Amino acid sequence: MQTHVVPVGFDYDRMIAPLIRDQFDVDRVILLEGTVGSEANVEYSRNIARKLEQDFTNLLGAETVRERLDDVYDYDAAFERAFDLINAELDRDDGVADTDEREVWVNLCSMPRPVSFAFATAAHSIMVERQADRDRIHTYYTAPEKYLETELAEELRATRDLLRDLDEGSDTDAPDEAVTDAGVDPDRVADRLASTTDLLAEFDERGTTIGAKKIGDSHVIELPVASFQNVKPFEELVLFTLGEHGEFESVSELAETLAAELNEEYTDSFRSKVIYNVDRLGPGGKGYIEREEHGKSHRTSLSRTGQLWVRAHADEDRDYRDLA
Repeated sequence: MQTHVVPVGFDYDRMIAPLIRDQFDVDRVILLEGTVGSEANVEYSRNIARKLEQDFTNLLGAETVRERLDDVYDYDAAFERAFDLINAELDRDDGVADTDEREVWVNLCSMPRPVSFAFATAAHSIMVERQADRDRIHTYYTAPEKYLETELAEELRATRDLLRDLDEGSDTDAPDEAVTDAGVDPDRVADRLASTTDLLAEFDERGTTIGAKKIGDSHVIELPVASFQNVKPFEELVLFTLGEHGEFESVSELAETLAAELNEEYTDSFRSKVIYNVDRLGPGGKGYIEREEHGKSHRTSLSRTGQLWVRAHADEDRDYRDLA
């Protein structure tokens, strides 16, 4: 049983053609649509999603659902969504097949890069955490047979040349002449020639995109390399406590908070236990915690990977009463 997770951008063929040509047994498809961008881009992506929904159902007989991603530039949210989605599909019990027979395939061809990287990294992290299930998780990419941007540019050049011929063939000295010899308003020809020429000049100078968009407070979206490792229960409690409080001025302050939450006496032994686990989770260990020297103490907080771990595991039920 195969579930395919397909973030939808502006591609159609690469989303479905390889599965048809290589005769994949696709049972379920989750199409993820972005909702951020220009109105035209969002609508274009939705049209692609609608067509994919129909064709996955009609051509492959797959159960197909469409879901939305609120912000395709929010890496952390996309990572959390991917982590939850892949785990849920691995564990999904629909009564048709054994859960152990279900595979999840993640298509990384489309959508903005933050989503693709987030889904790839989440899949890798789940493979590390669920060693027994690593063969059931797949990420894949398909190369296009050709890119349409260059062909569109060549067609636009041909159109520009045609407009130039029409413009040069119009009798601009005759004020009563309302149309060219081809029966077209010369002012309209001139306007289209100017806009086409400008667009081609931008394409030749800058390629297929223009500028750098500011997202939040920065023009750069950091894509952390997150590969989750197995975390022991007490380490989990440390991470969730840091996630809840944000930062502690010292490890001793963190230890006092943990002792209070566990209803345990704060002793030197307990403090040593916290220090040991913080070291295991720190830069020299699993990399989930950052420690910044602050006087005689070390300010302690979650690293970016630690924040992702907490977000990805926040909904899991745990009982830490017997950890002290």
